[in-house]
Parts: sequence; C-alpha cells; structure tokens
Amino acid sequence: MLNEFIAIRRDLHQIPETGYKELKTQAYLLEYISKLPTTYLEIKKWRTGILVLVKGTNPEKTIGYRTDIDALPITEETGLPFESKHLGNMHACGHDLHMSIALGVLTHFASKPAKDNLLFVFQPAEEGPGGAKPIMESAEFAAWRPDTIYGLHIAPEYKVGEIAIKPGLLFANTSELFISFKGKGGHAAYPHLANDMVVAASAFVGQMQTIISRNIDPMDSAVITIGRIRGGEIQNVIAETAYLDGTIRTLSPETMKTVWTRLKQLAKGWEEAYQCEVEFHPGSNYYQVDNDPAETEEFIQFLKENYPESYTPARSAMTGEDFGYFLSEIKGFMFWLGVDSEYSLHHAKLNPKEEAIPFAMDVLIRFLESK
Repeated sequence: MLNEFIAIRRDLHQIPETGYKELKTQAYLLEYISKLPTTYLEIKKWRTGILVLVKGTNPEKTIGYRTDIDALPITEETGLPFESKHLGNMHACGHDLHMSIALGVLTHFASKPAKDNLLFVFQPAEEGPGGAKPIMESAEFAAWRPDTIYGLHIAPEYKVGEIAIKPGLLFANTSELFISFKGKGGHAAYPHLANDMVVAASAFVGQMQTIISRNIDPMDSAVITIGRIRGGEIQNVIAETAYLDGTIRTLSPETMKTVWTRLKQLAKGWEEAYQCEVEFHPGSNYYQVDNDPAETEEFIQFLKENYPESYTPARSAMTGEDFGYFLSEIKGFMFWLGVDSEYSLHHAKLNPKEEAIPFAMDVLIRFLESK
C-alpha cells in the first residue's frame, strides 16, 4: 500500500499555489489536521498559513518546526500521473514534500505528545513575496513564539537517506533586482535623435559585474545575475524603455548593503551618461540562513549516533530561504534532505524520490522525542 504521507504529497502536488494564494492548500491542510486527536492541539490561521500548537506533557519551552506551503509559477513537465492541475504553477521546489513530512510529524505528536510544547508553522509565500518575516511579526506567532526552531529543504543532489548540514552560514542573503530604464524612442535610422534604452540597459549589465570584481573583498563572495532583459517592441524602432530582472546573492548582510550602494551610485551615472531615468523597483529580500552552532552540533551528534550513514557535512550555498528570518531571532537550524533527483530545484521536471518522506519523518520524530 502507498504510504499515507506519500499519498498526501501527491494530493498537494496537484494543487500548487503561489504566495498568499494558497487557499486550496490551506483548506486541504486544515481538513487533515481537523481529523487528528484534539486533546493536545490548538490551531490558528494566519492569512493563508496555519499555526498548530501541540501542548506538551510537562512543558518548559516551545520547540518550533516550520514548513513552507507555496509553489512556483512554473509549467510542470514531469508527465507524472499526479502532475499539477493548476496550469502554470508547480511544486518545483519540493514544498509538497515539506508539507507531507510536517503533517507526518504532527500526526505522531498529536497522539503522543512530547514533554515540551511543539509549534508547527505552515508558512505561505516563501518563494515570494516572503512570508517568514510577516508571520513572525503577527500576534498569532507572538502568542506561541518558540524558543528554538527547525526546518528542512529537499536537495536533489543528495541521495535518499542523506542529510547535509553545517553550523553557521548555510544559505546566502538574497535580494530580487528589478530595474527600469526610460529614455527617448525613435526611428532606427536616426539614433542621434533618440536615447536607446536597449544600449543603456545592456551596458549596465556589464558594468554592474565590476561591483563584484572591484568593490567586494576577493576573500568574500557575491553574485549579481540578470535573468531577464526586456526592451523595445519592433526591430526598426529604438526602444524608449528597457527592463532588467535579476537577483543578488551575498554571504553577509554588510556585503549586500555594499552591492546596493554601488548599484544606486552607478544608476546616477547612467542617468547622466545616457540621458535617461533609472529606477529600482521593490522585490523580495531574504536574510541568510545561519545555523546556531550548539543546536546544529546537537543534531549532528544525534545523526551520528542514530543514523551513522546519513550525516554529510554541507557547504554554504548561494541559494536563498526566508527561514533565515526565523534564525535571525530564534536559535535553531535548517538541513538539506536528500531526494536524489536528476533535475534541480525550480526545474519543470523536478521529480524527488518519495522514499525521503518516511525517512525524514522518522528522523524528526526521534530527534524531537530526544529533546
């Protein structure tokens, strides 16, 4: 028979919804949670998310566990029999697995509560515009604010049964980058009578890379990537507007500030040089995932004693995760869970191995019972 929580994952995989639109997802989760034993449970909704408190038998603290619940605006190409029914949306980052694992752990403790309180946070909008910071600022979270908090993220590059983690920095600081250029359009045959924004934007793409090579300490690390360029309407008309969409990744908040300062300084020069208007538009900004050393070492020792073949030392990555906001105020950690997929996160053909679900449930249940 199909494992119950693998079946749940397949249900959730079919109804992917983007940030703060997770209405069907929230309804599905609430329906499942409502069928659990209620003796130890308290449930609160927050926007499209859910907080579930499992009262401990003799609580001295509250331990948090967070899962993200949103999906990406990606058209699925897996061909799976349970592929997305929401055209243009897909659980291409594994949040369907994250949710099913969290439900499995919650189910266990709803019947067999731990000594301490457990808070399960089903958080929306991780992929954007960012749900961690707002939910942390909510009255609902404040009422049950945990003393420690944990989370996981699937990792296609690791095998099922492998867990990768490290103390300190795991994920980078990230910032979305949206820039518009407005000049003067005109006929392609008369460039001297116009201000070409395709030229201005293209030159800016190259120049911004000098921020990395000339303004960032070579022993530090940062990335600026432009993933999309838009400009113009037709081949023989000089573009009046152009747009750059990208992302910034840094290993420290201070370096992120440096990058943004230099970008804005360059933009002022561009306005003068190309006789145009350069504007930065708001995007999501995520704080680094910085694992608490003591909490992480405790988990590593737990793995070595109970799952000796599982522990793998992780490396810092330039990926982003808004779980970092939790860890900026609450001690805890996040780890990579191996799912052994040929395709990477955010790929339209991502197909994680589902055996990782019962494995992760077992690890988390035993770890939380040991606390």
